[in-house]
Amino acid sequence: MKFRVNRDVLAEAVAWTARVLPARPVVPVLTGILLSAGEELVLSAFDYEVSARCSVEAEIAEPGRVLIPGKILAEISKSLPDEPVEIVTSGVEAVLTCGSAEFALLTMPVEDFPALPPMPERVGAVGGGVFAAAVGQVAPAASRDETLPMLTGIRFDFADETVTMATTDRYRIAAREYDWRPERPGFSAAAMVPARVLVDVARSLRGGEVAIALGDGVAGFESVGRATTVRLLDEQFIDYRSRLAGDWSVRADLRVAPFIEAIKRVALVAERNTAVRLSFSQGRVLIQAGAGDIGRGAEAVECHLTGDDLEIAFQSHWLLDGLGGVEGELVRLNMESATRPALISGVPGDAEPDFRYLVMSLRLG
Repeated sequence: MKFRVNRDVLAEAVAWTARVLPARPVVPVLTGILLSAGEELVLSAFDYEVSARCSVEAEIAEPGRVLIPGKILAEISKSLPDEPVEIVTSGVEAVLTCGSAEFALLTMPVEDFPALPPMPERVGAVGGGVFAAAVGQVAPAASRDETLPMLTGIRFDFADETVTMATTDRYRIAAREYDWRPERPGFSAAAMVPARVLVDVARSLRGGEVAIALGDGVAGFESVGRATTVRLLDEQFIDYRSRLAGDWSVRADLRVAPFIEAIKRVALVAERNTAVRLSFSQGRVLIQAGAGDIGRGAEAVECHLTGDDLEIAFQSHWLLDGLGGVEGELVRLNMESATRPALISGVPGDAEPDFRYLVMSLRLG
């Protein structure tokens, strides 16, 4: 095998593919990146749960395949001089040349590398920007506790031309609804995709649209020459829609940016796992924290309150995760009492309230 490729193109493709390499592989060959040179250069990695394929343009002199240890290839690729890269296989070595730099890397047996799962049937597509924004809004509320796999996923509910993504870690629920283009009218399905995989997919989007595929317990996401497949989690999930609905007796509308900045400042004196207290009255909300070993802080922000005055407390990072998902200039906090969760959403007329975030309140001390 022999090919020549742009240095930046190779480094970016290797870095993207290497992200799925397992830290503790079941078999040694799973630490490798498979380079297949045919009509184009395709880089592949697989850990039996997640696969990644990246196609790039290259000058192919001799077709072939080679399996190179992924971590070292990624380190070398990003440190090469700004010159074209040539890779030639010679026996058990892959010789990489770039300008005056040359590396002879020991290869791994291609025949031992497992076949990647095929991309499932395409079910629809969505704009890359919309998809990345939706993942960014709901992923913070997904759990990191691997002992409860259901809570580590992002729930997809497909209903004709609408998709809803939802996550929960038992203390908050985040949901985002958006339009997409299904392959066939009336399509409906549900799927649970590991959140960490979708976060990686969203980070790597370079525009265009994302094709979504489903089938045989596998989901696939493809965009601009990059494709990821992942094994689905169990479909079991909470009834999040009923928890996000309801009548709220107290509503507070605020400008998002000043509210976020004030919470961040006041939270500087809050000890870990202590509450930030919000005291709502007509015309303003007073944000307070601290009074422990560090000190205390307070700041007032303008707000428009509908309903009775209310004092309520939250974990600051839970509150900030929800506020950070609001895309408009204004945010609405829907509340009932100090002991009930609050629903964060956009304000109708300022932005479509297609993002909703229910966060548990903390007991006032």
